[in-house]
Amino acid sequence: MDARSILQPLFVLALWNVVMWIWMYATRIPAMSKAGIDPATATKDSMGRLPPEVVRVADNYNHLFEQPTLFYAVVISIAVLGHVDGFYVGCAWVYVALRIVHSLVQATVNIILIRFTIFSLSSIVLAIMIFRESFRLFG
Repeated sequence: MDARSILQPLFVLALWNVVMWIWMYATRIPAMSKAGIDPATATKDSMGRLPPEVVRVADNYNHLFEQPTLFYAVVISIAVLGHVDGFYVGCAWVYVALRIVHSLVQATVNIILIRFTIFSLSSIVLAIMIFRESFRLFG
C-alpha cells in the first residue's frame, strides 16, 4: 500500500487540531472579554473565572497534544518503514474518528463515562498498532 493512505488520517487529525484551536479562541476571547480578563496580565487564577464550556474546549485542545503525538510517531514510523497495509490504515482511521468524537463530547456535553469509553477505545486501537508494529520490528 502507498504510504499516503496511512498519512491521510494523520493529516485529518492534524486538521482537527486546527479546528479545535479556532473553536478554543472563538470561545475564549469573548469569554475573557466578558469576564474582564486582560490577556496581557492573565493568570491561572484569572483564567479560572472562565465558564466551564469555554474551559472544556481549551482542555480538549491540550489533550490533542498528549496521546495523539504518539499516534503521529507510530503512523510516521509505519509509513517510513514501508509497513503500511489495510489493517494499519483501518486502525488509523478508527483512531482519528474516535479522537474527533472524544473532542466533540468533551467540548459539548462532557459526560465523563462516555468520554472515558471513547478514550479507552482509541487507546486500545493505538496499542494494537504499537504492539503489531513492535512484533514486526523485533519479531
